[in-house]
Amino acid sequence: MMKENEQEDPMMPNEIDAYIAACPAEVQEKLKALREVIREEAPLAKEKISYGLPTFHQEQNLIHFAAFEGHIGVYPGSEAMEVFAEELKGYSTSKGTIRIPLTEPLPFPLIRRIVQYRLKAVEALKEERKRKKAEKAAQKKS
Repeated sequence: MMKENEQEDPMMPNEIDAYIAACPAEVQEKLKALREVIREEAPLAKEKISYGLPTFHQEQNLIHFAAFEGHIGVYPGSEAMEVFAEELKGYSTSKGTIRIPLTEPLPFPLIRRIVQYRLKAVEALKEERKRKKAEKAAQKKS
């Protein structure tokens, strides 16, 4: 079991490796590339399986992805879906889901921007929590 600040050994297989390995070969390549793009944008995020999906987590879940029979699902959350709605018009979407057909290339520039957006949103939430905590502490002193 890893300690909280301990880094994962990149040579050790993890749950996401197992998830990808269980997919058909042509899907594996897309999932590996998607994972790498997310990892490049969020190098400090921890990888895990959450809700049964490969997930990148940093303070909170940043983004999930999954393979299905005709598409790859990317799950950045409903707020990101609203922010990127115009760019997502060519895809089947729902509240927090982007469905990318297996017959189409993955939109890596868009995925990079979504991950960057999610990182900024998480950081803003973290700062807001700090501010509220400081306000609460100041109120107790007065």
